[in-house]
Amino acid sequence: MNKKIMSNEQYLKLVSDITPKTNEKRSLLSSFLVGGFICSIGQFIRYFFMLVFKMHGDELASATSVVLIFLGILLTGLGVYDRIGKRAGGGSIVPITGFANSVASPAMEFASEGFVYGLAAKMFVVAGPIIVYGVSASAIVGLIYYFFGL
Repeated sequence: MNKKIMSNEQYLKLVSDITPKTNEKRSLLSSFLVGGFICSIGQFIRYFFMLVFKMHGDELASATSVVLIFLGILLTGLGVYDRIGKRAGGGSIVPITGFANSVASPAMEFASEGFVYGLAAKMFVVAGPIIVYGVSASAIVGLIYYFFGL
C-alpha cells in the first residue's frame, strides 16, 4: 500500500478549495430581510390582538409570543422552517420562532425512541433546559393565575 501523507498546509489548501464559497453580502441581506419579515409578522399579530381583542400590556405580549411559538413549531413540523433557515441563515434563528424551531426539531427527530427517552430527552439537548423549563413554568403560572386569580 502506498499512502501519501499530506502536510497541514496541503490539507488546509484542499479544504479551502472544496469548501463552497459564500456570498457574504447576499447572505447578510437575506438574513436581514427574513428576520425583519418574521418580526413584521409578529408586529401584525400584535396589532391584530390590539384591535380585534382589545388586548394590552402583558396580555398582549404573551398572546403574541404564544402565536409566534405556535407558528414556529407548526412550520417546523411541516418542514417549511428548515427551508427558510437554509435561505435566511441567521435571520431565521434570531426571532422567537427560531427558538421554537430549536426545541421542536430534535423532539420530532427522536420521537420514535419513545416519549421520555426520545421526545422529552432530546428536546432538552439542543435548546437547553432553561428554555423548556421557562416556557413550561410560565404556562403553569399563567394557568394558575388565570384560574385562581392570584
